[in-house]
Amino acid sequence: MKTMNTLKDYQNVINGKVIPSSSGNKMDSYNPATGKVWATIPCSTVEDVDATVHAARTALPDWSALPASERADYLRRIGDAIAQYGDELAELETKDNGWVIRETKYGLMPVLANMWYDAAAAAIHVGSKGETVQLGPNTIGFTIREPFGVVVGIIPWNSALWTFTVKAAAALAGGNTVIIKPSELAAAAPLRYGEILQSILPPGVLNVISGTGAEVGDALVRHPNVNKVSLTGSGRTAQAIAQSTAQNPKSMVLELGGKSPNIVFEDADLAKAANGVTVNGIFTGNAGQLCVGGSRILIQRSILNQMIALMKEEIATHIQLGDTLNMQTPMGPVANEMQYKKVCSYIELGQQEGGEILIGGRFGGANLLPGQDTLAEGYWIEPTLIKVEGNNLHVCQEEIFGPVAVVIPFDTEEEALAIANDTEYGLGAGIWTSDLNRAHRMIRAIESGNVWVNTYRIVGTELPFGGQKASGFGTDSVREFTREKTCYIQIG
Repeated sequence: MKTMNTLKDYQNVINGKVIPSSSGNKMDSYNPATGKVWATIPCSTVEDVDATVHAARTALPDWSALPASERADYLRRIGDAIAQYGDELAELETKDNGWVIRETKYGLMPVLANMWYDAAAAAIHVGSKGETVQLGPNTIGFTIREPFGVVVGIIPWNSALWTFTVKAAAALAGGNTVIIKPSELAAAAPLRYGEILQSILPPGVLNVISGTGAEVGDALVRHPNVNKVSLTGSGRTAQAIAQSTAQNPKSMVLELGGKSPNIVFEDADLAKAANGVTVNGIFTGNAGQLCVGGSRILIQRSILNQMIALMKEEIATHIQLGDTLNMQTPMGPVANEMQYKKVCSYIELGQQEGGEILIGGRFGGANLLPGQDTLAEGYWIEPTLIKVEGNNLHVCQEEIFGPVAVVIPFDTEEEALAIANDTEYGLGAGIWTSDLNRAHRMIRAIESGNVWVNTYRIVGTELPFGGQKASGFGTDSVREFTREKTCYIQIG
């Protein structure tokens, strides 16, 4: 599709300048609500990667040498700027990936600001403090924390500004310089975000470069002057990075996918659980496209029919599709055409495997939003529940990453635990019960980096967020973006 001159043209942010790709090539950015091109982004080259890494490397000595309190001042200024630019950034994120405006404006923007403020505090209290040990009358040992150097953050299309912030804020607080590589499927908002941030930070401290993963992403992770890589993305991308860095290993943080169980026991508050496993668990403002989405809903058989009725009521009452820029719209489309086709294929596969559609199952803007012509070509999928009798189906084992969940009955606590752990992933899990002893037993036994009891999907800087098994390892934190050096001094 040819782009028009009226489209907004976003640019790379390199060494404090807003510049196009050196080749002049561009890519189209599509609004998933309409299926139409709304902006263009740079299609950068290996030469642009070299320039970006050089800028970050050049800025590193001065930035890392700043007292932690001065770095913290910069980060607080960025937090203050979120309020000034929040409306613009919220709209860009919505146009980029379909995450509804009421959540990007009122949920996401305040969180971004707080993340910068928290990173400012951590720069002083975590990133710059070591330990001291008296080893003898004339010998002292101590540790210091120092930055890795140039950090590359590779961020996904489903939550670009959130993952941009969690990586950049922590890495900058630790004294590193940063390069953000957004997905080419949702790069406009991160490019504009980078432009705003570079107006506050010294040149080269934070850079944003757009391009394909095969060319730009690969060149970044291979680059000899890049010291650490933090990825939020798929297992396939993690494998590609591991192969690219095999000859030159780097420190990495990998936050990958999930197939999270959300387990409802018969003694739970069923009304609260019905909301927690549907509206809050999987049928979210960004259409279930989140790594911890509770895509496997495990329900004790004695309450199965009651829970299904409550879940249907929750969906009918709280989930409607529509204009993503309308404050009343609670759920948006799937973020891009490729993902839309993937999710649709899983709905069809679930039925072929013997699953029963309890609710939803339809897709396509023309089908779901009749009379709304501007949304007819958007990537819309109904909230869909598929009831299955076992956990071995493809729709139970593979990450769908959309507004689709399977409902799996179980009889005993032991069976629920076996089903919950019967997956290669281990990112999130939910438990709904009034039995505190059971809650503690399940917390200890579930193979997951995060467990929520009688709630779901609470994530904050107060506690780490990481995975087990194929869901990755490491966390985007100031401590993980600094390394420890041990020193011994003998006097006399």
